[in-house]
Order: sequence, then structure tokens, then C-alpha cells
Amino acid sequence: MFDRLDRAKRLTVNQCKIIAAAIIGDMLEFFDYYLIGFVLAFIIKPWHLTFGQSGVILLSSGVGAIMGSVIWGRIADLWGRRSVFMWTIVNFSLASGALYFTPDNGWVFLSVMRFFVGFGVGGLYCVDLPLVQEFVPARMRGFIGGLVTVFIPLGVMIASSFAAFATETIGWRGLFLVGVVPAFFTLLVRAWVPESPHWLMARGRTDEARRSLAWALRVPPETLPQPPATEPEPHPPWSDLFRYPKSLAVSFMASIGAQTASYGIGLWAPTLFVLQLGVTPAYAAYLFLWVKLSGIAGRISFAWLADGIGRRNAGMLAGFGGAVVIAAAGVLHNEYIAGISLFWLLIVAGDFFYDGGFAIIGPYLSEVWPTRLRTTGMGAAYGFGGLGKIIGPLGLAMIVGTSDVITPKATLDAIGPSFAYFTAWMALCGCAFLFFGFETGKRSIAQIDGALAKEAPAE
Repeated sequence: MFDRLDRAKRLTVNQCKIIAAAIIGDMLEFFDYYLIGFVLAFIIKPWHLTFGQSGVILLSSGVGAIMGSVIWGRIADLWGRRSVFMWTIVNFSLASGALYFTPDNGWVFLSVMRFFVGFGVGGLYCVDLPLVQEFVPARMRGFIGGLVTVFIPLGVMIASSFAAFATETIGWRGLFLVGVVPAFFTLLVRAWVPESPHWLMARGRTDEARRSLAWALRVPPETLPQPPATEPEPHPPWSDLFRYPKSLAVSFMASIGAQTASYGIGLWAPTLFVLQLGVTPAYAAYLFLWVKLSGIAGRISFAWLADGIGRRNAGMLAGFGGAVVIAAAGVLHNEYIAGISLFWLLIVAGDFFYDGGFAIIGPYLSEVWPTRLRTTGMGAAYGFGGLGKIIGPLGLAMIVGTSDVITPKATLDAIGPSFAYFTAWMALCGCAFLFFGFETGKRSIAQIDGALAKEAPAE
């Protein structure tokens, strides 16, 4: 039955609907997630926040994302992809809306609610990519998986645009209220997204799997081969992840390396532009638009490279390329060319690699696990990598000194060592693909499952 899917020469309208739903979901979740980076630039001086307090606000969503990706990822293997897709959207949307009620100087309230935003965001990311991959032909899976991530920076850009042009009208609390809008997207998911046929087959629900795939391919169910009736596979314990050591190593190392650098630089960048370049928070948000445009260009490039040069080579390029550019930003942060800050310019260039690389890393975290453990493994890897959402922002704060009130002097002194810190994490990402990566490109999900079964030790 799945051979019919892999032989398809083009995507159907229904497959495009599933892809579009995943794209919109990812875009909206990162709109909500990154709002705090711009809000922080507006409140950090009026509230007299220290680096420690600012770091807690930024890292709280990272703690939530760790727990959310592990818990929601596990639930998606147990209960299905579609329902988790919808509930995670409701989760982060309502939590973001609650931030509208943040009291003045209420950085603790802000941190607590940001935890719940991260909890939903981490869960959605770990279910929508596997869902899309289980509906598209093998030869397109790399590009389509990368394409889903391409529009994530657009969500950040929308957040940046609201911060730059709407804050004066609606205030920074109003930005959070806009974050409730994605909850209404669940109505679209209910209409467009069926359950994954691969997951249904694993649960022994063969007739439903046939109908789901037939809907995606826009053919009558009776025209597809009838799969043999099977008993539901027993739910594997979480510890089964350790039966796949290469998958464990490459996914965990690549995830934490890229997330530490990307979220550390990305969440602090608007504030660093204010302090380093002496611009207003609104103008810093505008400058950040160019950073995310570079990220979009990077994601499009790496989505194409996924099938062009393979996942492993593209992953090494993202990791080592990002490390080089980040190192240059730290060394040349005080330099200008024709009145243009090299610090800003190199962060723009760096985003091409460390943000663009997620077009490889995100889908790859799903591909390296068998179907029965796909979202469990991806959730665990993304959750472990989510430590980067903590140690990235907190790392810079600790290098500066958590007891210091933010001053330009303190930030300038810390840029060199803090960017060396981020360089090391991107190098780790490159090493993960170099030493533990294996190629999954153009192999069907069934072929990947079979190869992993041969590598796993006997039970």
C-alpha cells in the first residue's frame, strides 16, 4: 500500500493541505515563542532587570519546551499525531494570551507563563514534522520536511514587525494578546489533517490507514492494495531508544548544539543590538527582520541540499559553517565597514547556518527513529536539545555576570567570550553529523525501519 505513495510523481491537493497546516502551525508557534525577545527589549530598562532576571524570563520557555517535547512526543506515539497537533496549538496560544495580564515589574509571572508557552511549542514541533513525513513520497521527504521549517523565521519576522510597528498602538501587553489567534487554527487542522496512515498501521487499524492514505492520494480506498490484518504493536518502553545508539548520539548532539547557539543568539539579539549599536528597541526589532530573512534563505537552501547532497553532508555544512561565522562575529563585534556594523552583518550571515540548518536537523531528528518510536525519539532528542534554550540565553547572562544591571560596558566586555561559547556548540552540531550521522535520504520509511531493525540488538 505504501509503495503507491512512494511511486506518486506529484503531490495531491490533500497532501498540500497537510503540508500547509504544518507550515502554518510552525509559523504561528514561533510567532508566540519569540515575542518575549522583543518584549524584553522594551521592559528591561524600565523594570531595571538584571541579566539574571532577564535570563530566567528567556530560559523559562526553554524549560517548558524540554518537558513539552518529551511528554507530547510520547503521547503522539501512544494516542496519535493529529490530536496532539491540535492540543499543542491550544496550549501555547492560551498561555501566550495570559501574558496580557502581566503586572508591572511582574517578571516572575512572565517567567511562569512563558514556561507554558514553551511546553506547547516543544510539543508541536515534535509532531507536525513526523506527520508530514508519513504522508509524502520518500524522494520528496527531505525537501518537504525542510520546507515545513522554512516558514518558521516568517513567524519570528511577524513578531518582529508587530514589535516594531504596533507596540506604540497596542503596547507590549497587546503583543501577547495577539498570540491567542493561533488557537483558532485548530479548526483548520480538524478540517484538513487526518491521522497518519503509518501510525494507524502500527496500531493494527489497517482499514483506517487505507482510508487515510487514499484521502491523501485522492483515490478511492478500494483502489489501494488491502494491507494484511495485523495485531497492534505493543507500546515500546521509552528505554527502547537506547537500542539505537547512533540515532541517539546524532540526534541528541545535533539538537543541543544547534538549539544552544540559535536560541542563545536569537533571544538576546534584539537587546544586544540596543546596547551594542545604541539604537532604540523598535529599530532593533527592525534590524532583526534582516536576520530572519537570512534564516529563511538558509532554510530554503538547506531544504534543497537535504536531497541534493544528502542529510549528513548538509548537517556538517550547517554546523561547521555556523561555527565559523559566529566566531567571526565575536572577534569583529566592534568593527564597521562603510558605516555598517560587522556585528550585525555577521549575525545576519550566521543565521543562514544556525537557523537555516534546522531545515536539515528538524526533519532528521524524526527520520533516524523507527515508526513505533518516531515522535518519542524526536521528542526526547528535541527535549534534550531544549536544554540549549536554557544554557544558550543563560550562558551569555552568566558570562556577563547575573548580578549586573545591564549596561553597554558589561555587554561589550562579554561579547567575545560569549560568542566563543556559541561557536563551540555549533561545532558540536557539525561533529554529530561527521561522526555519528547516517544517510536517510531517498529511503522510504519502511526501508529506514528495516535498516534500524537490523542494527538494533535482539530483545
